[in-house]
Amino acid sequence: MASPPPNLQEIHSTLYALAIRVGQMITSASPTTSNSTFTTKKNSSDLVTETDRLVEDVISSTLHQEYPSYAFLGEETSATTSTLTSSPTFIVDPIDGTTNFVHAHPYISISLAFVYDFIPCVGIVYNPFTQHLYHAVRGQGAFLTCPSLPTSAPPLPSGPNAGMENVEPVIAAYTTTRLPLRAPAPPLEGLRTALVAVEWGNERAGNNWEVKTRTFANLAGEEGGMVHSLRSLGSAALNCCAVARGDLDAYWEGGCWAWDVAAGWCVVEEAGGRVVGGNEGEWDGKVDGRRYLVVRGAEGGQEEFVREFWGRVGGKLEY
Repeated sequence: MASPPPNLQEIHSTLYALAIRVGQMITSASPTTSNSTFTTKKNSSDLVTETDRLVEDVISSTLHQEYPSYAFLGEETSATTSTLTSSPTFIVDPIDGTTNFVHAHPYISISLAFVYDFIPCVGIVYNPFTQHLYHAVRGQGAFLTCPSLPTSAPPLPSGPNAGMENVEPVIAAYTTTRLPLRAPAPPLEGLRTALVAVEWGNERAGNNWEVKTRTFANLAGEEGGMVHSLRSLGSAALNCCAVARGDLDAYWEGGCWAWDVAAGWCVVEEAGGRVVGGNEGEWDGKVDGRRYLVVRGAEGGQEEFVREFWGRVGGKLEY
């Protein structure tokens, strides 16, 4: 007897609640740049903390209990040789942006994805410090749930030397907004008007490093793409969500893993964006392909933008 198809809405609800739960573990932790709070994996730029491991343990045990027949791929517990199959699979990064986390830079996220038949079907990306939670279910759109303040200014100072008093407290509420934030999304007009995210990664020598650095120069240089600017923010999942929002026009990456991008991939596609491979001609990007070009939703110009971008890639990424 065939297994019933996955209940995507139920899975979404489970992952949504789980992200909020483990987010409290992250915000209550106190990592530092002291070697006593983290260890290195590949090299000194590839970090893991005890919080990473504890959070993944909670996520893994919860999902195994709720969905015992589904596969699980997690950054801290799955070998990098683990293979994604067509089976229903949870793909998890407990802290995407560990280096930021260690430095107390609050651009980190919990990335929780459900992938079925190699397709990202549910994506949850949560930054517990800003309380921005991005969520999507295949075929149902992408959304951002976050605090919404009834005033655009902080509370006024109080005290004898302030010269003014608070009249009433500012109370935070939460709103859910469909992505992209600008609808209809404006057309893509090429690299010269683009804001693009890139990441340095932890591979700091060899072919892929050289391809990256050449590409960065090709994108930013006056004789190249002359993009408005490049951004390197430290979290692949949040970079994808910024593309889904429409804040970034594109995100190009090589060397990250399925757990870095699977949840963001779902959010991007449900917001009208597109994910292809990072090398020229890779129109059918793979979740575990380790090289990605993520392009925002637009009324027009997506394919032309991808072709122009590929023309500025300084070689071939090989993973």
